[in-house]
Formats: sequence, structure tokens, C-alpha cells
Amino acid sequence: MSKWLSFLSLLDRKWSAVELYCEDLRRNINFSSQNQTKHVEGETEVHHRPKRGWVWNQFFVLEEHMGPDPQYVGKLHSNSDKGDGSVKYILTGEGAGTIFIIDDTTGDIHSTKSLDREQKTHYVLHAQAIDRRTNKPLEPESEFIIKVQDINDNAPKFTDGPYIVTVPEMSEMGTSVLQVTATDADDPTYGNSARVVYSILQGQPYFSVDPKTGVIRTALHNMDREAREHYSVVIQAKDMAGQVGGLSGSTTVNITLTDVNDNPPRFPQKHYQLYVPESAQVGSDVGKIKANDADTGSNADMKYTIINGDGSGVFSISTDKETREGILSLKKPLNYEKKKSYTLNIEGANTHLDFRFSHLGPFKDVTMLKIIVGDVDEPPLFTMPSYVMEVYENAKIGTTVGTVTAQDPDTANSLVRYFIDHNTEQDRYFTIDASTGTIKTAKIFDREETPWYNITVAASEIDNPGLVSHVPVGVRILDVNDNPPELAREYDVVVCENAKPGQVIQTITATDKDNSANGARFHFSLDEGLSLNPNFTLRDNEDNTASILTRRRRYSRTTQDIYYLPVLISDGGVPPLSSSSTLTIRVCACERDGRVRTCHAEAFLSSAGLSTGALIAILLCVVILLAIVVLFITLRRSKKEPLIISEEDVRENVVTYDDEGGGEEDTEAFDITALRNPSAAEELKYRRDVRPEVKPVPRHHPSSSLDSIDVQEFIKQRLAEADLDPSVPPYDSLQTYAYEGHRSEAGSISSLDSATTHSDQDYNYLGDWGPEFKKLAELYGEIESERTT
Repeated sequence: MSKWLSFLSLLDRKWSAVELYCEDLRRNINFSSQNQTKHVEGETEVHHRPKRGWVWNQFFVLEEHMGPDPQYVGKLHSNSDKGDGSVKYILTGEGAGTIFIIDDTTGDIHSTKSLDREQKTHYVLHAQAIDRRTNKPLEPESEFIIKVQDINDNAPKFTDGPYIVTVPEMSEMGTSVLQVTATDADDPTYGNSARVVYSILQGQPYFSVDPKTGVIRTALHNMDREAREHYSVVIQAKDMAGQVGGLSGSTTVNITLTDVNDNPPRFPQKHYQLYVPESAQVGSDVGKIKANDADTGSNADMKYTIINGDGSGVFSISTDKETREGILSLKKPLNYEKKKSYTLNIEGANTHLDFRFSHLGPFKDVTMLKIIVGDVDEPPLFTMPSYVMEVYENAKIGTTVGTVTAQDPDTANSLVRYFIDHNTEQDRYFTIDASTGTIKTAKIFDREETPWYNITVAASEIDNPGLVSHVPVGVRILDVNDNPPELAREYDVVVCENAKPGQVIQTITATDKDNSANGARFHFSLDEGLSLNPNFTLRDNEDNTASILTRRRRYSRTTQDIYYLPVLISDGGVPPLSSSSTLTIRVCACERDGRVRTCHAEAFLSSAGLSTGALIAILLCVVILLAIVVLFITLRRSKKEPLIISEEDVRENVVTYDDEGGGEEDTEAFDITALRNPSAAEELKYRRDVRPEVKPVPRHHPSSSLDSIDVQEFIKQRLAEADLDPSVPPYDSLQTYAYEGHRSEAGSISSLDSATTHSDQDYNYLGDWGPEFKKLAELYGEIESERTT
């Protein structure tokens, strides 16, 4: 049976293609007239009336041809073809020679390959008839098209599948869910190959699909997510308008129902019971309760409230948004001895309502919760949550500060023992009576040192010491007037030399370590036990300050530069305390506007009109000048003239010997004999300014020649030695000989040896030279008389 269906399907497709092919042939065959004009070389132009012929401008070929022989496409024919084979047909264009071949004699066109319309829909070719002998065209070239005829060889496809889509639960029947679209690659203009029809293969009776548009819709009323949430729907698309033999494709659509608030919350039980011990701490969680809601997400959110009951003031309830549970907390402490149970009515209600489903409500539920208070052996309970006590400073050890009281809250009412937790050093400053709870001092306190103490008192049952309760106790130390007032600071009081009587030179204040109750008012005065101070006085300003005033005009630093003023300060405490302080007042030089210029010894320097900076600059200059002078003198003393001139110095040189004698009395410093007679030089002496390169040869002169030598010969001899000396430098050297020659008959006028040699000179003629030489004449006259004596 399946073979017959396949055969019928193929036959149906072939028959449809043939029908369309014939229809296109009838539609596209045209009759036309062709004017033919031939030119023959050397002949005149001749016009002929052409014959009418068939002109094919469109051919069709079936795609996917699988036959053994080439598929026949069509035939080309020219009016010039007489059937004698003189006309040759030529085919050019797309696929010519490869896909399409032509019989050049008959003009029959065949397709040699299987064509796919989905790849290429048509081919454009050119045909021409030429003379086989001359290869000249008989007609103009003609263009025609070969169209590939479609067959149903492509099944519809869902390009976007599979699909995932949601639709709200409880939607009305016919609610649109999704539109699916299948595409068919076949030619939609020929037949039904691309005409698609949709159908549902899986998902009935919940959903349906429109066969033409592919829109999927709900097919049932009130589809409940809580009953079924997920659906898998299979959609089929079939071409050939759904006829037998058409190709088909399918896709899957996964549909999920989304939640709506169509289910109210419900408590699993109408009555609950909870046990809570009386020792539960205030603010702690004591229990949980939950109402169930079949919805999800925000549709299941709810809020718990206590709507009534005798425990609404003792307990509170809140909602945990993660677990959607009601958390029961304790607002006030429980006391089994006073109340043993509580009853609460708790309501759980949805917070996000959908009024479309209000007929399914109400969307809330109520349950009753009974709370049983459990009896617990509790620690002692203090009558106050904290205590504040007071004690005066300087109180004796053992002074009572205050009393704390605690009781056993249980029905047994056990006795209580008190003690202080010695966790800090301050706890050791107090003691407590273990039976009565009376707190006493253990040291003498100073408020100015520590004004407040914090201790912790504990109480426990005698029968059960493990149960302990604590209470904080603050002890304030009260003030006693035990500190005298004193000056607020050290004052530097200055009075100007040009001060006037009654001038305020300083305002002073005082402080008191005691609090304001014992030292808020200070009184200032001068010491009454001393005589009246003629220089300064004090004025109490009655605002806890006092002013120091001058009592006379002008003060002098040279007379007295420092004054001392005793000041007496008393407070207003009970009993009043006082203290005495001494102010030091310095006398200073001031400007006209009252600004202090200087004090003490600096004032004398300032009177000269020089500032401190100017004085420092002057001293610095003096020091620099002294340093320069000392340096100059030191360099002068240490400087020595070189005896040997540098060999590189080629200038003329004068050697000078600055040897000075010690005066007329100095006869040992220099041998005058060498100056008086050249015969004193016994040997040749080389110059001291050069270093001789040859060893000197000593010369010996007979004593007779030395005695008879003359100064002229002496100088010539020295000149010759200088000219012949190889060790002399290459420049002139001036040598000076202070030779005085032989003793003259008149004798020497030098004063040398005058101390040992008596002169025969008569100096009396000096008295005739006039008053200008009177002193000289007297002097030599005295010398002469001394010689005579």
C-alpha cells in the first residue's frame, strides 16, 4: 500500500509540473515578424518581406531530473533553415556548453545536469543562426530565458524551534500562547509546494493551533498550575496544503503555566500549643508558626499578626520573608508566679492580592496559639535596675553610702546574699554587708581626684549560689570646701616708666578645685598685715577678677626695676578658704602707645637709639676687622723672600739683601772688614741664586797680592769671573760691592767704632752756627766734657 502511495505522490507531482509547464508554454509563445536585411558586398541594398516564424523567448526545465538521458528543454528554429543543414545554431550564455547543449543542425536544446531551483531559478542564454559555409549570421542574436521548474522537494522547517513559552494559569480558553512559523524553500508561485498547513500532534486537549497562521492557543478553561505546571506541545507543518504526499516538519513548544494568586493561605492546624520558660529573655525568639500557600513567589508572601488574646501585650510576631514563617518574640518578661499561660489568635494573610480571583477567598486564615509559661528557679531580682548613691569627700572609712535590695522571685522566697564583683580597682574602695546589702566606704575619697565611682553588686540565693543577678551602682562623691583659691596662672606684670597714677596694668583671675557651690565667688585684696603700698593697689571687680593699678607717676629702672605685690584671694565656701600669692612687677621702657620696648639692662643700650640687631651687626664688623688685622700681621711675619729666583723667570733680576745692622752699637752683626778691603775675600764665592753645575775649584792667592789689589782690578776680576762662569743664568745679574776704598788721610766719617776710638775733632765751632744748632753744640759739648772728665 505504501508503495502505491509513493507512486501516486510522484505521479501527482509530475502531472502538476506538466500542467504548469504546458500552461507557461501557451502563455509565453509569441508570434512576431522579423525584418531581415542582408548586405552583400558590391550589391545594392535589397528589401525582402520576411516570413513569419516561431520565436522562443522562454523555456522550462524540471528540477531534480534523475533520468539516464539528457532532459529535453526546447527547440530553436530560424526561418532561414530549409532543412538542408546549411544553418548552424550557436548557444551562448549561462550554462551554455556545460549545463545546456544544442544540436547545431536541428536547434534542439537539452539539459545535461540535474538542476536545483533553490540554488538558481533561471538561466539567461543567447541563440544565433549562422551560415555554416560563410559563418555569417543569418539573423540577429536572440536572448531567451530557461526557467527551472519547481517540484516539491523541500519540507517545511521551523527555524526558531524548539520554543519555550509561558502562559498564566487560570487563563481563559483561547488565550494566545505563541505563533510558530515554518518556512518552505520551494517556489510559492507554482502549485502547492510551498503552501504550509499547521496541525498539533501532541498537547491536546490542552492546546490548539490555527492551521493557517500557526497561532497556539489554550483549549481548556482554568488550567491550574498547582495541578500541572509544564506541557510539551508538538506542532507539525505540512506543504501541498496538507494533501497526501506533501512533505512535513515538526517542532516542540514547551509551555509553562505561571503562577497567579489563586490559593489563599491555610494553617495546617486550628490550634497550637507552645511552651516558653519564664527565664526567656526579653526580645528573644520563643517560637515559630507557618501557614501554607500553594502559590509561589510574591503570590505566596504573607504577613502574620496577633489580632487578639490576653498575650498580645507580652508577645509580638514578625514575618520571615525567606521562609514565610511567623516569628514569635517576647516583649515583656514572663513570671510563672503571676501568670502561667497566654492565648493568642494569629492571622496569616497574603500581601499581594489578585482581585480577579477574589471569589476564591478570603486570602487569609486564623489559628489559635496557647502559650504555657514554664516555672524556672530564677536568680534574685533587684528592686531597681540600677542605683545611684552619694557620699561626701573626706568622709571617714566605714561611712554608709547606701543600700541595695534583692528578693527571690520564686515561691520559695529563699534568702539572698550580697557581694561586690571585684573586677576593677574601684570595686575595692567599697564594702557591702552580705545580709543587708548596705554599702560602706573603704577609703577616704578626694572629689578633685575622682568625682565618680562605678561598682557592680551581685546577689545570689543562699540555697542555690549558682543563680546570680547583677546590678550597676554609681557612687557620686560630693564636694567639700577643702581647696583654697589660687591664681589662674603665672602672670608677667609689666609697668611702663611713663605710667600714670590709676592706670590698670594687669587683670588677674583665680581658680578653685572645688565645685561652684564652694568656690564660685572670689574676693581679692591686698595683705592687710603689711603697710600701705605706695606704688600699686588692687581693685576687686566683683566678677571673679581683679585689676592691678599704679599709685604714682613715673617709674625708673635705674632706681628699682622689680616690685613685689602680695595678693590675698578668698572663696565663698563654708568655711571660706583663702590663699596669698605674690605678683612680680617689672619696670620696662615703653613706646608712647604703651607697647613694651625693653626691660632691664637692655634699656641702656636702647637709649642710644640702637636696636639689638644693629648692636649685633656692629660687633660682628669689629670682630671681622680684628681678624683681618691679625691675619695680615701673621702673613707679614711669616713671609720670606726667596733667595733663588725661579729658573723659569727669564726677566732681569736684582738681588737685594735687606740686612740691617743693629745700629752704631752693633759691631758684631756684620764683618765690616770685607766692605773696607776686598782682600778679606780669600776665595772665590759663587752666586747663591743659581746652583753650579761644575764643582768649584778653590783659588789660592798669595797674601801679598790680596793686600796690594786695587778696587778697579777687583771689579774687573769679578766681571771676568761672571762672564766665564758656566753656572750663571742666561740673563744679566747686578752685583753690588760696597767697597769704600783705602783709608783716606782725612779718615772715615762713619760713626762705627766711635764708642771705642777717641776722636780729636773739636766741636766748639758748632756754637757759631746759630741758634738752630744750639742743641747740637750743647750735646757735643757735654760729650767732650765727659771725655775730659
